[in-house]
Parts: sequence; structure tokens; C-alpha cells
Amino acid sequence: MKKIIAFSCFLFLCHFSLAQSKDSTTQTPSFFRGQITATNNGISLIPNFSLNNPAALFDLSVGKGRLSFDPMFRFGLNTKPWVFVFWFRYKLIAKQKFSMSIGAHPSYLFRTEILTTNGVSKEVMTTQRYFAWEATPTYHLNKKIGIGLYYLGSHGLTKDLIQYTHFVALRSIISNIPLGKNFNFMFIPQVYYLKQDQLTGTYINATLGFAKNNFPVSISLIANQALQSEIVGKDFLWSVGLVYNINKEYERKR
Repeated sequence: MKKIIAFSCFLFLCHFSLAQSKDSTTQTPSFFRGQITATNNGISLIPNFSLNNPAALFDLSVGKGRLSFDPMFRFGLNTKPWVFVFWFRYKLIAKQKFSMSIGAHPSYLFRTEILTTNGVSKEVMTTQRYFAWEATPTYHLNKKIGIGLYYLGSHGLTKDLIQYTHFVALRSIISNIPLGKNFNFMFIPQVYYLKQDQLTGTYINATLGFAKNNFPVSISLIANQALQSEIVGKDFLWSVGLVYNINKEYERKR
């Protein structure tokens, strides 16, 4: 795991070094983006990894050009960590009608368990370690509507965990649709297939967001319904969140 993180950081730093050497001619800006969300129910992309309690979500992205480092930190509102994910992503294709990103990450999933020793029980926090990878081909019908696939695979790094997960989704991305003069909304419906070792399931999921133009705070709603599943977990999950959005770009002065 340490080698994976070190190698990923090395690639990220190499990219920045190359980009900096081209700055004098291309002036590609660096960016820092993110969302901070407070939600009534922490839902995971993989349903059985959900917290199912109120949570705070920190989704950050820093990068330059096509490469970005996208850490995700999730906590219960009781301040206990839920999951940490360290994405490294690269925009492999970035055309007007078609785009595709690839990425990989190490992640740490935290669980509270009851340990009994000599008749005395106490809570202990355990850490589950995974390595994952993704691909996101998307066809853009126009600036506001796209359709695409999303693939996520992961491998549990100890034998007591789910060894292989495969997540394949067909999704639509509808964004920045006006609601009158001052508001807009986004809508991302998807149907997906999930396989964890020998267990499988099919689900539908939808994310809906409402925002005021030129205002950093928005509202998000998420719903997830199992259609057929052998995987242990709740058939229906939902959450509502208050989101603070960050979007900054920086250029090096000559």
C-alpha cells in the first residue's frame, strides 16, 4: 500500500513539474475545487459501505491540466471517521463531444466493532483497506446533457474483506438547467450492476441538485433502490444534504 501511494504521488509531482516548465508558453491554470456537505444520511456509491447515519463529506480536487488529486474524507457527525479515499485521476480524452477519465485510489474504510476480553466489552475502531480503479467514458449531446458509462473496480487488501468488486453504471448527466432567472438544477439518474465476489445485484440511483446562480451553497438529494440483490444491505436509501461549493483557479505570475 505504501508503495502504491508513493508511486501515485511521484506521478502526480512529475506531471506538475512538466506542466510548470510549459507555463511560460501555455499558462495552464492550476485549480482547487471542492464540496463540503452536511447530510442526514451518509450514503456510499457501494450501498453496503454506507454509514446510515448523519455525516459530513469533504470532496476536494487539486490539479493542473488533465491530472488531478481528488481526496475524499467522510466523517459521522459524531466526528468518527467513516471513509478516506485518495483519488488520482487523468483526463485521457477531452473532446467537445466525447470525454473519458481514468483513475485509481487507495481507500480506508473505518468500522466500529465490539471487542470482548475476559467478559469486558469495549468499542474498537478497525480499518479496512482497498485499492480501486475507474473509467468514465461520456458522450456529450450538448453542454448540459451527457450520457455515459461508469466502471469502478476494487480489491480488498486483506483476505477477510470482499476481494473483488465490480460496479458498472449506465447514466445520464443533466446539469445547469435553468429554473427561472435565478436558479438552476442538475439531475443524474443511473442504473447499475454490482458484483462483490460471488454476490450480485442491480439497482437504480438518482442524484438531484438545486442551486442559486452565483451562490456557493446548494441542496442535494440522493435516492438508491435495489431492484434485485443478493448483497446484504438496505433495499432503499435516501439522503438530503446542504452543500458548500469551492471553485478556484490560479495562474503563475510571470
